[in-house]
Amino acid sequence: MLTQVLNGLMQRYMERVPDVKAIIQTMIKEGIIPAPEAIENDHIAFRTMGVPQLGMQSLEKIFLHYGYTKRDAYYFREKKLDAYWYAPPAPHFPRIFLSELRVQDLSPRAQQLITGYTDEVKTDPVDALNLDDAAAVDTFLHSGLWRLPTLEDYKTLAAESEYAAWVIYNRYYLNHFTISVHNLPQGYNTIADFNDFLERSGFTLNNAGGKIKVSPDGALLQSATVANMITATFANNENYRIAGSYVEFAERKALPQFAHLPAAELKREHRRDGFEAGNADKIFESTYRSQTESK
Repeated sequence: MLTQVLNGLMQRYMERVPDVKAIIQTMIKEGIIPAPEAIENDHIAFRTMGVPQLGMQSLEKIFLHYGYTKRDAYYFREKKLDAYWYAPPAPHFPRIFLSELRVQDLSPRAQQLITGYTDEVKTDPVDALNLDDAAAVDTFLHSGLWRLPTLEDYKTLAAESEYAAWVIYNRYYLNHFTISVHNLPQGYNTIADFNDFLERSGFTLNNAGGKIKVSPDGALLQSATVANMITATFANNENYRIAGSYVEFAERKALPQFAHLPAAELKREHRRDGFEAGNADKIFESTYRSQTESK
């Protein structure tokens, strides 16, 4: 069931985010991987609204049902976000990263706009889902939870919180997936080398806080493309170009106690796990105007 749900998410994500197919095809052409299935998906991420009937407490029920374990909490003061990551039931599944907008921390006007949409969802929609029906879950994760926003409301929210604006339009749409680079062949198996390959191939990288985001312990290095712009259709058939989704890349170094192991013997449990708030804070900006306007 989990495999079916994840495959459904990735299929629609690949259809909507041109960089995904383009990066994978370029990796194959370069001889880095023989086929898309050779890519290890480090994690996938979702954005949510922090209102009582939605948010992380609702969405996490799906993944907890499939055997994920809730792990560390994160708080992003400037962006007014909370987040958790979830460890998968088996190492071949991706980690999950869920974030949530602290709606109560926004201005009264922004709160009013958001709840004007989210209040259309009267009860937690996951409670009504048959979580043993993978097709139903897949459909839910690609369904609109509330009516299409107006372009005016979108722009008003974006002026205060670009995260809020992204979610009001995209709902639970998959925000990004992440290619693990440390298991790739020599010459591509570090973030620095992989970034060089991406830029040589014409992809634009998020440079917020530097193109490589490094955890304080130096063991988790991340980068990301800048989100593709998509033509979004708002209420009243108004069209406007907005940020869609993007692709992330992660290099997890061996933990000190396993540093002696040959690279071929290193497994997921031997490497640095979890996430880093400082890295994630800058990765969020892959959908922000400061990045997309330079693409």
